Amino acid sequence: MAKAGFWDNSDSAQAVVTQLSALKSVIEPVEEMRREVEDLEELFELASESDKEEIKELGSDLNALVQRCEKIELQGLLSRPEDLKNCFFSIHAGAGGTESCDWATMLLRMYTRYFEANKYKFEELDITPGEEAGLRSITLRVRGAFAFGKLSCETGVHRLVRISPFDSQKRRHTSFAAVDCVPEFAGDIDVEINEDDLRIDFYRASGAGGQHVNKTSSAVRITHGPTGIVVQCQNERSQHKNRAQAMKVLKARLYMREQQKRDAEIAKLYGDKGEIAWGNQIRSYVMQPYQMVKDHRTNFQTGNVEAVLNGELDGFIESYLRHRAKKKSKK
Repeated sequence: MAKAGFWDNSDSAQAVVTQLSALKSVIEPVEEMRREVEDLEELFELASESDKEEIKELGSDLNALVQRCEKIELQGLLSRPEDLKNCFFSIHAGAGGTESCDWATMLLRMYTRYFEANKYKFEELDITPGEEAGLRSITLRVRGAFAFGKLSCETGVHRLVRISPFDSQKRRHTSFAAVDCVPEFAGDIDVEINEDDLRIDFYRASGAGGQHVNKTSSAVRITHGPTGIVVQCQNERSQHKNRAQAMKVLKARLYMREQQKRDAEIAKLYGDKGEIAWGNQIRSYVMQPYQMVKDHRTNFQTGNVEAVLNGELDGFIESYLRHRAKKKSKK
């Protein structure tokens, strides 16, 4: 970073700064804890000779240190090379029509609250509004230390059970939405794409974005024929920039697809997603007739649905990271 010209390319410079921040977030707490353990050891030796009250107080300090050690241990579970990276994060409404579109909007609010609490920066790349309410799909770029590692734990189908605000008879409805997450790679990744396999469509961007964005065909949709993968981008004014960003997302998705063939854990992660409908959910959010959020992979659950929908996801993410590590160690 001290070299001349480091900041000439802001994108590559920012990638290095993000990597430095992520590495510091791992190393510095360990170094700080090592120093505190040494200090606490010395204080215990001094207090053990005469001061019983001081020993009790040091005991509470030790318990706090153990809890912090467990958090550091959890950070160590984010050990895959791609865990450190930024990511492209998508939400897609599933079976349930307007209900599911509204549920996708609720999930978006839940995750943006989580991003804000964890100081993740995010920007909208593409959005498709629902026909009557909510949204049909949205793709975000999320930046921050271990963004992919943590958010990849959310990949799968999310099921909501509630009294529908759209039903005049106040009946209970079940809605589904799918979450997907792929890492963002700095620079060009080694993925070969045959231009003949691509269908590229240009269209006018929808929603907010300014007069120029909405009046020109700057939005880009790329369909990869052999795999059927479709990516879209509409947040930039320039058609060229939207195409470049869409290609970046496509390459990331194709890279992860290849990884699935080689990496059984990632294959399992994505294979669990299945159809966005009944029987494939990884997590259920029940608001009626009782209140509970339960992850079906780990059996972690809480009765505080409101807190979860306000972005308190750490318990679910941590339990899945431990579950994933346990499965990996058995293999």
